[in-house]
Amino acid sequence: MSSSQWPAGARWRGGRRLWPWLGLLGVLALVRWSKGAGFMEAYALISRPFWPGSAQKEWVQSAGSLEQKAQLELLRQDNARLRKLLDLKRDAAKGLIPAAVISRNAAAWWQQLELSKGASSGIASGDAVIGPGGLLGRVLSVTPTTARVRLLTAPGSQIGVWVPRTRQHALLVGVGTARPQLRFIDKDIKAHPGDLVSTSPASTLLPPNLPVAVLQSLNSRAVPAPQGVVQLIASPEAVDWVQVQIR
Repeated sequence: MSSSQWPAGARWRGGRRLWPWLGLLGVLALVRWSKGAGFMEAYALISRPFWPGSAQKEWVQSAGSLEQKAQLELLRQDNARLRKLLDLKRDAAKGLIPAAVISRNAAAWWQQLELSKGASSGIASGDAVIGPGGLLGRVLSVTPTTARVRLLTAPGSQIGVWVPRTRQHALLVGVGTARPQLRFIDKDIKAHPGDLVSTSPASTLLPPNLPVAVLQSLNSRAVPAPQGVVQLIASPEAVDWVQVQIR
């Protein structure tokens, strides 16, 4: 027998040492072939006790419900905005030109506004400016692309109005505050606080019967004629968009 031949026991021990390596190679090949699915399953079984319980599930469902409500509210607001823009376009066909308020004078808050449209859009000096709810003032001057509005609250502003319920005419005078004065022509008046004040149907400068204000208080003893204080329906300090009634 040649001395180069391995004893039977040595060959068996050598093969025994190779089996772990072969097994490891087999496991690695299996992992590569299954793309780690086995490890994921094992991890899922081990981590199952730490999975979120019913409380966490309720939190997730509640968050989802709040998200849906928020999305519905955003859609509602967007729909309202688009409807308003559509209404503005329809009004433009009726002689009402929509315009954005682009500037306010901090030192003359109750006197004037600057609008985003002017003569090129058909707006002219003297046109009525209407805000949400009622008349705000009249166009004082225009450029090709802007218009300056003199508010009803500006000192010196005067327009003819009347109280539709009593059919009595008066003069609405701005005094530089949020509430203009109402100066009646007749001494014997029947108006009382809460009455609506609108533009006069006899006016040739403004569209007739536009809502303007609500009578707040009345001084029947004022000289030479009774006077009142009114609250404008359209708020000059809050308006962002207006409509200009072109003539």
